[in-house]
Amino acid sequence: MSEKIFQHTTYCFTRKLVTPTGKRSTAYGSGAVKNIHYGDVLIKFGDFIDVSKDELPFITDESQTTKYNSSFLQDGDIIIADTAEDSTVGKCSEIVGSQGVKLLSGLHTIPCRLKEKYAPKFMGYYINSDAYHKQLIPLMQGIKVTSISKSALQETDMILPKSFEEQAQIGEYFPTLITLSPFISISMQNFRNVKKLSLQKCF
Repeated sequence: MSEKIFQHTTYCFTRKLVTPTGKRSTAYGSGAVKNIHYGDVLIKFGDFIDVSKDELPFITDESQTTKYNSSFLQDGDIIIADTAEDSTVGKCSEIVGSQGVKLLSGLHTIPCRLKEKYAPKFMGYYINSDAYHKQLIPLMQGIKVTSISKSALQETDMILPKSFEEQAQIGEYFPTLITLSPFISISMQNFRNVKKLSLQKCF
């Protein structure tokens, strides 16, 4: 992984500094910097986060973020959850639609930036595929809570299609399929099965 990605620093913001999602408050919807929580990467979001559309909390105290001005996330960055209660550790979400938005990720995330340009959404699908994730299983640590370290991630191999066009086709295929699913009578479980089999064919 180290040949294709370098890792940002992750940050810890207490719950008091982050507006809640899922319920309205006077602070909700206002603020200067948005925050991505590792729990949302594991459960709420899929292979990518569309910052222009998806609901994200704000860090309410802007003074806590000024020292991170050079570390804001951008399109193509990958947010990896390094802690979970099971083998979903290592699940990621790719950032898209972040233009004009100040964005950070917090505790238990490993934010990564690609060293080369890849097609949008492709890397999110690749890192979450069985072909890549199975490398993480023997690197996980813990019993009740499972985690993976930054150094362990560096030991993994990434075998990727070199063609940008092929990457783009993979990145566009699954969002298109889920958009069409109501019209072709495919359930979410069937979609997951189709996605899993398709990714196995890809990688």
